[in-house]
Amino acid sequence: MKPKMSSEEFERLHEAYMSLYEELKLIPEKALTCHGDERKRLVRRFDETQGEAEEVLKEMEEELRVAPSSYRNAMMTKVRLYRRDLGKLQRDMKNSAPGFSSHPGQESIYSSQNQHSTHMQSQRVLLLQGTESLKNASQSIERSQYMAAESEQIGTDIIQELGGQRDQLDRARDRLVNTGENLSRSRKILRAMSRRLVTNKLLLAVIILMELAILGAVVYLKFFRR
Repeated sequence: MKPKMSSEEFERLHEAYMSLYEELKLIPEKALTCHGDERKRLVRRFDETQGEAEEVLKEMEEELRVAPSSYRNAMMTKVRLYRRDLGKLQRDMKNSAPGFSSHPGQESIYSSQNQHSTHMQSQRVLLLQGTESLKNASQSIERSQYMAAESEQIGTDIIQELGGQRDQLDRARDRLVNTGENLSRSRKILRAMSRRLVTNKLLLAVIILMELAILGAVVYLKFFRR
């Protein structure tokens, strides 16, 4: 789980740095009026205080690594300015106390450390920006995956609904087929009834004709044959 920045801790570190910086500002001026052991003591004091200030700046950078981007960028700029001020104080100390350069390579060490710190700071900023971009990209991918899953669910629901409608259409088609079969049977029955009706009419006509013939024969035999 990503640690959360403590604004109280950052403010405490900021106050600690400002206190060390105010102390450092006074040393080059004092070194101008001192000689011998007193100047050496001031040089050692400057070295120790400057080292403490560097450590505080590193801790401030660590706190800013987990800070919101809108707050982090402004504070990172301020930390870089603090490092630049420390470099200026180192040059002032060299000019104020010739003994400060009596240690071989002392200035180059400070310069190298300052350049390395600036480089590391730039790398941290780039890393934080890359992390922020990666976080945004991850969130965008998550949103895309959510939308894809939602679209897939909608598609599944549509397919299921179409499947239900197909079943309804199949049942309606089956009912139509059954209705057609029933109509065919009804037509056959009607045709059979029509044929029987015609047959019955023909039989009735034959019976009537036969009755008329018999009646005619009876009349003939009764009245005309004597």
